[in-house]
Amino acid sequence: MSWRRLATLVRREVQATLRDRFTLTILVGVPLFALLLFGYILSTEVAHLDLGVLDADGSRASRELLADFTAQGTFRAHAFATREQLEDAMVSGAVSAGILIPPGFERALHDPAPGREPAQVRIIYDGTEAVLAGNAEGFLQALAGSYARGRGERSGADAAAGAGVGDTGDAGLDPRPAGIDVATRALFNPRLAGEPFMVSGTFGFVLSFLTTLLTALSIVNEKQQGTFEQLEVTPATSLEIFLGKLLPIGAVFTLDVVLMVLIAGFLLDVWPAGSAVFFVLISTFYVLVSLSLGLIFSATSATPAEAVQKTVLFSIPLVQLSGFAFPIRNMPLPVRWLTELFPATHYIRLSRAIYVRAAGPGDLWPEMAALFVFGALLVAFALRRIGARA
Repeated sequence: MSWRRLATLVRREVQATLRDRFTLTILVGVPLFALLLFGYILSTEVAHLDLGVLDADGSRASRELLADFTAQGTFRAHAFATREQLEDAMVSGAVSAGILIPPGFERALHDPAPGREPAQVRIIYDGTEAVLAGNAEGFLQALAGSYARGRGERSGADAAAGAGVGDTGDAGLDPRPAGIDVATRALFNPRLAGEPFMVSGTFGFVLSFLTTLLTALSIVNEKQQGTFEQLEVTPATSLEIFLGKLLPIGAVFTLDVVLMVLIAGFLLDVWPAGSAVFFVLISTFYVLVSLSLGLIFSATSATPAEAVQKTVLFSIPLVQLSGFAFPIRNMPLPVRWLTELFPATHYIRLSRAIYVRAAGPGDLWPEMAALFVFGALLVAFALRRIGARA
């Protein structure tokens, strides 16, 4: 082996890499981005959770309890007048957990008579995201217990101060209030199983990554082979070329959705809690959205390698920031705003809402509207790029 020749080859590759700014950006930027992503942004801790509140007691004690729940910024409280309104908000995904304080909470807290039940608080939470739901349940129970202990310490101190130093008062009375009985229930996915969360999210990953990757190679491959020039001289319009490429592969991926639903149901025992027909229709529309994005990558790439690189770069934030594996609500606010620009974010929300929470069109119209807007924009841009190529 000639070390001189080896040094020449190494120098040649270094020079070629430095000239290719796109590859250089990938080599340096992607590892840094992944480090920040996993170390700072992605988390399964309880944070920024929307907490629905139904305070039927309306007492000072109930307000103090709610103040303790929201003091650390972990929960954002939203008041509801009835339990039906609270559960509707959980079905639509507007809130992730709920706390119900029944009438007589303060009386039971201050009057722990023998045989009387302790003050009760009911907590319901969305079990869709199993890990986060389990953490939220434990966090809410810990806050309620901490509040009860704090009330006991304050009450004991007040009683001691009123009786005077060294005066124990009536030996038959305990100045400390009773504890709080916390009853918890998962409104969805009561077993907190991980399969429904991952299955419903996998649809978003598969329909985003594979559809984009396959279509990203279509036009650029034909351009390399010279067949796209033959297509250009035909009377076919940009819309006809667009539909001709999308409809066949779109039909295949729609069949894939049906097969995935059946396999997940029979093998994993995970069936859509909502309408399976509605889920397939939403998925079919999202397939067209992803295919349009793939055609944009294809029409704006000079080589198949460039098209693949664009698809892979797109898939990194797609997988990590769209809510597929990590809850978006735990991310910093600017990143949460950024995730709203990903069509996959809205589709995964729709998928999980239908699959786990049995939500219908009436509950999901904001996400459906957002997905429709993204679809219209991507289709229009894809048609424009195909027309520019033609």
